[in-house]
Amino acid sequence: MKPTTKLFAISALAGALAACGGSGSSSDSGQTGTVSVGLTDAPATDLSSVNIAFNTIRLKHADGEWIEYSLEKTGTVDLLTLQGGVTEPLITDEEVPAGDYKEIRLIIDTDNSWVIEKKSGGRHDLWVPSGEQSGLKLKGNFIVAADTSTNFTIDFDVQKSIVKRPEASNAKGDYMLKPVLRIVNNLEAGKITGEVDYATINQSAEANCSANYEGSVYVYKGGDVKPVDLNIVRDGNNPLMVIPVNDEDADSRHEWTAAFLTEGIYTVSYSCQLDDNEKDEGLTFYGTQNAEVKAGETTEATLISQ
Repeated sequence: MKPTTKLFAISALAGALAACGGSGSSSDSGQTGTVSVGLTDAPATDLSSVNIAFNTIRLKHADGEWIEYSLEKTGTVDLLTLQGGVTEPLITDEEVPAGDYKEIRLIIDTDNSWVIEKKSGGRHDLWVPSGEQSGLKLKGNFIVAADTSTNFTIDFDVQKSIVKRPEASNAKGDYMLKPVLRIVNNLEAGKITGEVDYATINQSAEANCSANYEGSVYVYKGGDVKPVDLNIVRDGNNPLMVIPVNDEDADSRHEWTAAFLTEGIYTVSYSCQLDDNEKDEGLTFYGTQNAEVKAGETTEATLISQ
């Protein structure tokens, strides 16, 4: 794929670079590396389909102009098909100037983006504020090393990002996109997989789990975190991701996966109550425990009543 716009204003890329199995100096102008960017999603509980029409991806070098690639071949993607470590490639092995990048933007075709509700099955318009102008913004520091292939994944958290249109608002659709994105270097990421021991949890005196086994696993950055509801910030411990678990597929019941996690300690916990994403409902959590993630490895965690 050739970039549709490629404007460089880079006289020298300063500083030493080191990223994911490769390193290089950017002191000499003209050094390049290759970059791949994929897309994944943390699941949602109340939607069965979230379709985003991607138009363009833009990368901003710390010392240069925007580099732009068309996503015409990517087109419309149902984000809810990208769960448990599944990804959709946006760009693959594109040659770019080596160095530090400060921002990625995803330009969206709003008119061709929509969601489908799980309960009603109805299709609803999705409003993406400035989606076709400035796009979805992901700011931070990520490095493309010279003479090295670097692979990144953008985690698009649908559960946190898609909200119903507020009453008396000027939103153009029934749902509104308030993007919650994070970028992960694939070589620095691991994952946590496990099961929810529903039978044991339901033996607990305080358990109030429904027969159809609806609920979610909550993942928090850091150890010994006290679990809280989604978007209820207490001491900065809002969940990094919330993973729905149910018995719709008997072959995979109880199983869950939290993918593309950077190295470190995480707290995982389970609640069989549904979280509406905007209210503090005082959810009850079970099986809270720490799990250590290492790059390139899978950590297992079984959640039971305590």
